[in-house]
Amino acid sequence: MRALLCPASLKGVLTARAAAAALARGVRRAGGEAVELPVADGGEGTADVLHGALGGMWHVAVVSDPLGRPVPARWLELPDGRAVVEAAAAIGLPLLTPAERDPLVASSRGLGELVQAALARSPSGLLIGLGGSATVDGGVGLREVVRALPVPTTVLCDVRTTLADAARLFGPQKGASPEGVAVLERRLAELQVLAPYAGLDGAGAAGGLGAALAALGAELVPGAPAVLDLVGFDDVVRDADVVAAGEGQVDRTTAEGKAPGVVAERSGAAGVRCIVFGGHVVAPIAGAETVSLSGDPTRAEVDLEELGERVART
Repeated sequence: MRALLCPASLKGVLTARAAAAALARGVRRAGGEAVELPVADGGEGTADVLHGALGGMWHVAVVSDPLGRPVPARWLELPDGRAVVEAAAAIGLPLLTPAERDPLVASSRGLGELVQAALARSPSGLLIGLGGSATVDGGVGLREVVRALPVPTTVLCDVRTTLADAARLFGPQKGASPEGVAVLERRLAELQVLAPYAGLDGAGAAGGLGAALAALGAELVPGAPAVLDLVGFDDVVRDADVVAAGEGQVDRTTAEGKAPGVVAERSGAAGVRCIVFGGHVVAPIAGAETVSLSGDPTRAEVDLEELGERVART
C-alpha cells in the first residue's frame, strides 16, 4: 500500500513537513509505503514546503516587522533562480503579541524590504506568498520600498477575496474593532492606484497586498493549485493507492481553495481515494473521507501517527 501524504500546516501546532513526517511514521509502522509531499497555499510555510520538494538555498534579511521593529526574515532561492518570499516571514501576525495587533498602524513595509533583498540577488523571477499578514494597509508600506518589479512576479494568494471585502473579512482577526474596520475600508477605497485591480480574485489577500502587487505588474494566482503544480502533485498521485491531506480545522473554506481541498479535488480526478483530516472538522469535504482528530494540540503528532497506521491498514 502506497500512501501519498499531503498535509498543510496545523497553524501554531505543526508545520506541514512535521505533519507529513508524523503521518509517515504511522504508515511505515503499519507496513505501508509512505511518500511525504506536504503542501501549502501561499501562506506561512509555503517556502518551507517548496524547499522540501525542490531544494534551494535559504537567505536571511533583517527587515521591519509590522510595527517597524527589526526582525530576521528568511527567503528561498530555488535551483532555477527564482526567489520565494513570504509575507508572513516579515509582517506575519505571529510576530505580534495579541495586545500589539492593530491593523490601523501595522505596515507592510517589511515585505517590501524582503522583496528588495531578494531582488538584490538578481533572481530570474519572484514567487510572493501572501497569507498570515498582520496588515490591512493596501500595500502602502510595501510601495514605499518597492517601486517596480523588474522580473516576472507571481503572487500566490491564499484567498480569493477582492479588495472591498478585505477589511471586513480579515480586519477583526488582525485586531480591528468594528469602528476600525470602517476606517480600514475607507482607507482602501481611497487608494486610487489600486482601483483598476480591486475586483481581481486575490486583490484583498494580506490586507490588499494582492492589489498592490498587481498594480506593480505581478500576476495573482490561487496559491494552493500553484504550489501543487510546483511540487509535482499530479505526477506523484498517479502511483498512490491513497492520499491523506488535512489542516488544523476543516470547514467550508477548506473546499474553497485551501490546499487540502485542492488535494482532495485532484485526487478524485485521478481516481485515487483521499482522506482529509482536521484537528476540528466543522464541515466534511465532498468526495473525500473526512476524519476528525482529537483537537488536542499536545496530541497532534500522536494523532497523526495513529491516523497513518489506520490509513495503511484500510
